[in-house]
Amino acid sequence: MIYLLALIGLVTVAVLMWKAFGPNTRPMLSTRVQGPDDDPDFLWKVDRETRRKKSDEPDAGPADPAG
Repeated sequence: MIYLLALIGLVTVAVLMWKAFGPNTRPMLSTRVQGPDDDPDFLWKVDRETRRKKSDEPDAGPADPAG
């Protein structure tokens, strides 16, 4: 009976040591590729360029149907 308790204790200590110092102790870095349409900085730059181009264009104004 004492051998069974010692075995259970040994296995428990081994599992805890493996969890603490095993090969997967470092956090996983994100390896997902982020496309430009998911990047907030890219979207901000595109929006800024679009607004800049719109402000550079002369306003045609509303068309007068009466002529």
